Amino acid sequence: MFNSLTGMNQKVGNFPGVTVDKKMGATSLPGFGKVQVIDLPGTYSLYPRRLDEWVSYKVLMNQDGMVKTDVIIAVVDASNLKRNLLFCTQLIDLKLPVVVALTMTDLAKNKGIQIDIPELERELGVAVIAINPRKNKGLIPLKKAVAQTAEKIYQIPARDFIDNKQLATIAINEMQELFPSLSDYSSIHYLINHESFDFPEHTQVAIENIEQKNKFNATKLQADEIMQRYTRIKHIMKLSVSEPDPLQKTIFTEKLDDILLHRRWGYLILLAVLFLLFQSVFWLAQYPMTWIETIFAYSSAGLSRLLPEIWWSDLLINGVVAGLGGILIFIPQIMILFGLITLLEDTGYMARISFLSDRLMRSVGLNGKSVMPMISGFACAVPAIMSARNIENKKERLLTILVTPLMSCSARLPVYTILIGLVIPNTFLFGFLSLQGLMMMFLYLFGLIMALLISYIAKWFIKSMEKSFFILELPTYRSPRWNNILQTMVSKARIFVVEAGKIIMVISLFLWVLSSFGPPGRIDAVDKEFAIRKEAQNIPAADFEKEYKTAKLENSFAGILGKSIEPAILPLGYDWKIGIALITSFAAREVFVGTMATLYSVGESDEEVILLSDKMRQAKKDDGTPMFSLATGVSLMLFYLFAMQCMSTLAIVYRETGTWKWPIIQFVYMTGLAYLMSLLAYQLLK
Repeated sequence: MFNSLTGMNQKVGNFPGVTVDKKMGATSLPGFGKVQVIDLPGTYSLYPRRLDEWVSYKVLMNQDGMVKTDVIIAVVDASNLKRNLLFCTQLIDLKLPVVVALTMTDLAKNKGIQIDIPELERELGVAVIAINPRKNKGLIPLKKAVAQTAEKIYQIPARDFIDNKQLATIAINEMQELFPSLSDYSSIHYLINHESFDFPEHTQVAIENIEQKNKFNATKLQADEIMQRYTRIKHIMKLSVSEPDPLQKTIFTEKLDDILLHRRWGYLILLAVLFLLFQSVFWLAQYPMTWIETIFAYSSAGLSRLLPEIWWSDLLINGVVAGLGGILIFIPQIMILFGLITLLEDTGYMARISFLSDRLMRSVGLNGKSVMPMISGFACAVPAIMSARNIENKKERLLTILVTPLMSCSARLPVYTILIGLVIPNTFLFGFLSLQGLMMMFLYLFGLIMALLISYIAKWFIKSMEKSFFILELPTYRSPRWNNILQTMVSKARIFVVEAGKIIMVISLFLWVLSSFGPPGRIDAVDKEFAIRKEAQNIPAADFEKEYKTAKLENSFAGILGKSIEPAILPLGYDWKIGIALITSFAAREVFVGTMATLYSVGESDEEVILLSDKMRQAKKDDGTPMFSLATGVSLMLFYLFAMQCMSTLAIVYRETGTWKWPIIQFVYMTGLAYLMSLLAYQLLK
């Protein structure tokens, strides 16, 4: 609904943890012109437990200094009306202007539920508008109702849905002396949660005194309130809703869940879905990727023929064009991966993955709610770690934050792709199982397995007596919104090109400078040495030129830097060029490809069409063996799988935990794990 109102493509969903902060957009209202619309994280009541629920709660209680609420649009699921009305009646009792947007009416109809909207409107005392934002239906009446509510044509109901005075008469009266504009129900919430509000010290003391004086029991009051509300809701449902006998109707979702959530078949189906996901990423993307790579190779060769051999043409060809090619070649895979993930979310299957995973997650110290951040980590660890706010248990939330970066994010995808293409043959098992696709799936699953193992070990060191529960609303299965999937694919590609592309281009150009220049003394020595060799030895011109350019590259600033760390990475099977790529990748993992493109292109002025993958395949070690052997390729993939090469992730972990302790622990254990696993892989496979 937020996207439909504002014309944005903000990511929303009907399972916990998707929106974890305020999202803002704009729409136009009749009589008001352009107004600001704020999408708050989903919540089921005004008793917050998760961090994302606190975001909504503070806005609703007027304790968010940045947001003032004029009108609340309460989005109510018509197919689960009884549960949704609990939160809805709480909002109305705050004495804020409320409009109810009744959605999922088509699903309610499929369940045989009939809602008398005018009667429901009379019982609630606020405007109730049926909408279908997926088809842009009901949005104009909704805007009109919001405008009329803002103009006070719809009056705020004077009567509460519960008897607040019966719950805490004297305490409420004393709170209203302290805050004269406070409603009865808001007074109760100020008493319960004032410690979390930004009140002066003397106000906090005054509220504490009211609590002690009246022996205020928040737990008992909440229980009494919920009982009173459901008594009233039962009456509202009786008057305005007609429901069939639940035993008479088994809808499509329930029948499908019997299969997809089966205790044995459910897990096999999940593995099959993941297998198809990663097979498709390789199978569907290979042709457009080859086209893009070929276009850039021809462009480089054409520019080499046209432009003079001068420094700026080398910068253009081997700095700008090589760096740009390293960005654009991976757009097809990124678009396909995010398109398929959005398809799973849209259909409702992603929430089932959380449900299926809960038992496994609990055995390692997590719970089913940890699955959504971890799955989101396949896209990017930064929003994934932020979405861990929906986990109430502090220990489980911290464990989730610590292991989520082990999920293979989209930044690793370019690295995996080029290395798998180099060292894994493009063959098929049984005629249809791509060996390269299986390797890709192995990397993603291995990261997940190691995350669970790390969590199992860490749970013994992070102590907590707090119990946790996993309660998840399973959305009904729905046909995917193809327009939304297409928008997501384009959006993710744009983000990769703009955000990651800027970093890749800057580092590619910086690397070109480092690779093309060096200390004057060393470069002069190379020039003199090869001038003498050229006169004294009868070496073929092509071989001589190649040796000369290699020597200049090794004595450049980049070569000196790479050679200095080579002893530490030699046991992993890496040379100094790969060492430079490891260093630059700490800015952003996807820079690896741009780095390789720059290092293997500097000094090359061949007019032939040579693809980057071919250049890397032809690279040799000092002993003449291929640089990118199976052992080196697998070792490098494992290093990128486990290493913490993302400064943004460390920054967000600091923000979410409030201390540098956990980012430092994360960096040390992930980098150490990456080195150890890469060392084992290389030594075993070489």
